[in-house]
Amino acid sequence: MIRIKNLYVDLKDFRLQDINLAVSEGEYFIILGPTGAGKTVLLESIAGLYPIKSGEVWLKGREATRLEPEKRGISIVYQDHVLFPHLSVKDNITFGLKLHKQTKEETKAALDWVVELLGISHLLNRKPDTLSGGEQQKVALARALGIKPEVLLLDEPLSALDPETREGVQKELRRLHNQLKVTTIHVTHDFEEAIALGDHIAVLGEGSIKQVGTPEQIFRQPNSEFIARFAMARNIFTGEVIGRDNGSATFRTKGTELAVVTDFRGKLHASVRPEDILISNEPLQSSARNCFGGTITNIADRGSTLYLTVNLPPDFICLVTRRSFEEMELAEGKKVYITFKATAIHIF
Repeated sequence: MIRIKNLYVDLKDFRLQDINLAVSEGEYFIILGPTGAGKTVLLESIAGLYPIKSGEVWLKGREATRLEPEKRGISIVYQDHVLFPHLSVKDNITFGLKLHKQTKEETKAALDWVVELLGISHLLNRKPDTLSGGEQQKVALARALGIKPEVLLLDEPLSALDPETREGVQKELRRLHNQLKVTTIHVTHDFEEAIALGDHIAVLGEGSIKQVGTPEQIFRQPNSEFIARFAMARNIFTGEVIGRDNGSATFRTKGTELAVVTDFRGKLHASVRPEDILISNEPLQSSARNCFGGTITNIADRGSTLYLTVNLPPDFICLVTRRSFEEMELAEGKKVYITFKATAIHIF
């Protein structure tokens, strides 16, 4: 559906370079990355809003690199909605339809369809400044979907919303996509949002793509320290993988040896997610091959969960629920044990 080949965009103070992507028809594709990574520039380059220095953009089997934006069959929704304040909700939605020179009958049919789709008939006569953030985002989606685009581009659509509204709009986006199957590219810096919505994820950093994969691959199998840190692996170590005579492998870092499952050997990185580490007051009797005693040196309270730093050395960050924290009477300075499987360690 969408193919981007060797894309290079030069904005003088920022560059996108060597961008290669393939998005299947009907896919919900996430472009994920930190602030300043170039996510919006990439999105707008697909839409034709930036001049491309070199490379190609293909849409549904036809090259669209030099095609005018209005001829690409693309709708875009921004995080600040960009609704016309002087127009009613109805007029905001039909604005795009009129630009596409639809007849009155076609405009009315499209309006009726998209209003029912999003459940916003009660908002039609109101002005944007009287709407909540979630309602404004629904109107922006209605305007974008009203022209029945082949591709829907979403630029940080949830970032300006409060947590409760964000969760509601996120569910709405998933429902709409399941119903319409319109090819969607969604830009975000929020990893949880990417995991919840994306079929595939491309992680962008400093103007280039660092990794492309399923949410599980990005989450569990980062290909670099950049990805591991952005995916909040938290426990990232530099060391050496050593093979044993019995065919097993050990990762040695800061005087501690971890049992790992990998064919790699030599100086590498290892990551372990905090939620994959069990913490206990006594050594656990389990099949897990890594069990170490250490001391809690820091506690970061996150409400329903807590992050505990346990020093062996090195430092391991572990995730526990508040209930477990209270039942185990955990505190800074307390001696504890951490346990995790060899397969929980990712080597890269």
